[in-house]
Amino acid sequence: MSLDRSITPDPYPLLPPTASFEVTSTDVTDGQPLGDGQVNEAGDTSPQLSWTGAPEGTKSYVVTCFDPDAPTVSGFWHWVAVDIPADVTELATGAGASDDMLPGNAFHVRNDGGGAGFMGAAPPAGDQVHRYFFVVHAVGEETLGVDSSASPAVVGFNLAFKTLGRAIIHGTYAH
Repeated sequence: MSLDRSITPDPYPLLPPTASFEVTSTDVTDGQPLGDGQVNEAGDTSPQLSWTGAPEGTKSYVVTCFDPDAPTVSGFWHWVAVDIPADVTELATGAGASDDMLPGNAFHVRNDGGGAGFMGAAPPAGDQVHRYFFVVHAVGEETLGVDSSASPAVVGFNLAFKTLGRAIIHGTYAH
């Protein structure tokens, strides 16, 4: 069986338009290959992320990592951290290891690998280059209104109605 297929579009322009703001990382360079730390078999460590310029009215954040290039119709969610307090503007390297590493009452929902926390890049061997979109979503409510049993799709559905802005950085990886 061949994994040859067309390149999936960047999913974020397909969502309802919203304000943008800035996210940077000491671990991810936009559009460049991920380091070993962010690879499943080499580190499984969430990257450092810092953000500035969130829209006025931001009351919390959700941080996600999504791979639209996975050989599925739904892509692959590598990380979903919910209800990060509005006064937080950085997650340290490794913050995706567990809920205890997140600030305030923030928590993880399960990634598509089945774990609660960050799962590093893990494309099939020989597959095309995959893109990993690290997104900070500015939310207009203190809580997104989900709990840790929610799926990433349910988080995304709620974000469609509660997001004030998005900050996006992406890395790439091929096995």
